Amino acid sequence: MVFRTVATSAALLVGLAVVGAVAGPQWDPVPVADHLRPATSSTAIGGVDPDLAVEIGQVGDYEVRETVVTVPLDGTQVEGLLRRPLDETGAVLADRPGAVFVHGAGTGRFVDAFTDVGTALASAGVVTFVPDKRLDTYSTRNRDYVAMAADYQRSVDLLRAVDGVDPERVGVYGESEGTWIVPVMQAEDPRIAFTVLVSAPVVPPREQAAFAVDNYLRNTGVPEQVFRAIPRAVGMQLPGGGFDYVDFDVRPWLEQQTAPVLVAYGTADPSMPIEQGARQIIADTAVRGDDAPVTVRYYAGANHGIKQRVETATGRALRLHPDFAGDVATWVQGLPDTGDAAPRVAGDSPNQLFLAAPVPQPRWWGSGDIVLGAVLVGAGLIVLGPLLWGGHALVRSAVRRRSHAPSPRLAPGLRRALLVLSLGAVATTVALVVYLLAVARLALDYERDDLVVQGGWVGVRLLGVVTVVAGAVVLRRVLDARAVRLAAFAADADDEGRAPGAALVVARGWPAHLTFWSAVVGSVTLLVTLAYWGVYQLGI
Repeated sequence: MVFRTVATSAALLVGLAVVGAVAGPQWDPVPVADHLRPATSSTAIGGVDPDLAVEIGQVGDYEVRETVVTVPLDGTQVEGLLRRPLDETGAVLADRPGAVFVHGAGTGRFVDAFTDVGTALASAGVVTFVPDKRLDTYSTRNRDYVAMAADYQRSVDLLRAVDGVDPERVGVYGESEGTWIVPVMQAEDPRIAFTVLVSAPVVPPREQAAFAVDNYLRNTGVPEQVFRAIPRAVGMQLPGGGFDYVDFDVRPWLEQQTAPVLVAYGTADPSMPIEQGARQIIADTAVRGDDAPVTVRYYAGANHGIKQRVETATGRALRLHPDFAGDVATWVQGLPDTGDAAPRVAGDSPNQLFLAAPVPQPRWWGSGDIVLGAVLVGAGLIVLGPLLWGGHALVRSAVRRRSHAPSPRLAPGLRRALLVLSLGAVATTVALVVYLLAVARLALDYERDDLVVQGGWVGVRLLGVVTVVAGAVVLRRVLDARAVRLAAFAADADDEGRAPGAALVVARGWPAHLTFWSAVVGSVTLLVTLAYWGVYQLGI
């Protein structure tokens, strides 16, 4: 019995491994072979005309006046914070360049966003304006970057009319998700004098998400088997529909750029393709041959927001890289001379490991509704049988009537194995979800914990193996019981010459039948789902 159970378990595990391998795409990112080499480690901006040097302010040169203003939009309005540099008398400086800030995905209010860089640029002589993001048309499920560009354009128009701003020197500063919006704005309004693209993904959101997840998982040290989940999670249509923006391609807009572009990345940012992005911006802005010079700067040890972790009196904190705001201020104020000044690429040496590329699309499980539905149906079926059996027992007890029909029951030795199979399938599914959430938390916090990452994965897979062994026991007991019944029939058929139905081999009474089949079908559904997400990988 033990040998047959082991052999059956091995066969089931191999079968699940094969199903998991063929049910969805694999993950095999292409390494970066040709790395971008900065001309110098200094990020300083060159090309400043000596005759204009007196007009190039440095961070901290001026006091800053802050004013909250209202920006009218179609159907609503938002507030924004205007920061203007003041001269020694407290008057607003005249004929200054201005910059409108476009939010990334993690920010939406001016009170929280760009407070450090917006103030620093203003103190160097650049008027800055940070509007609130329009949130009534923006959600996790639905975003329209072209429509968002039109909304932010209202802030550009407002800033051009502000006292002290030179309307021909107003540009746009975008960070992260905002860098998909900024090129649309400049293409639609060639009067925009410059664009600053900070931590720009460049590739479509789906590709960037897969790239970021891969990097985060590598930094966290997860087992290789976990990576198979990347294309299956990122490549599928998410449950409930929407998310059309994940395939937005900014490159056609980059090809229409006519104004100088400053590109900035932190070399400690694992979420962005920092080499590929810079190369692509340089290539795309040169497609039409228009005058759109690109300057690229890499900041050592800086993260996604060009910030570094520093020690303070109260502990570690994130601070803007000390050179970043000054470089941006010099570049903006020195235009057009600084736009095409050498070196084009400078700063710390980036080290992008893999290319961001189109994400393989799942075929059979390409819909998140199907994936979620499979889990819910599987768990629901496991619960359904016992509930109905229990309800049936309560009804029989309540009416206090003896029935000549035998009580429902399962074949000897089957109940315990079926219980382990059902509970194991549910427990392994829950454990996988908990494990992935724990890994995500570690990844986002840039932390490693081998006990959680490695030990947790071993724990999930052991639960999965125990569940499969229970399934093998169920299968063996069913086959053995059936063999006994068939042997008995062969020796002595019943009075009517008919063999007993196969269903009677494992259960007696409809509650037992229903419990058995709902538990088996539900458990198999969950096991196939677990195989799809890599729990049963055997190197296939």
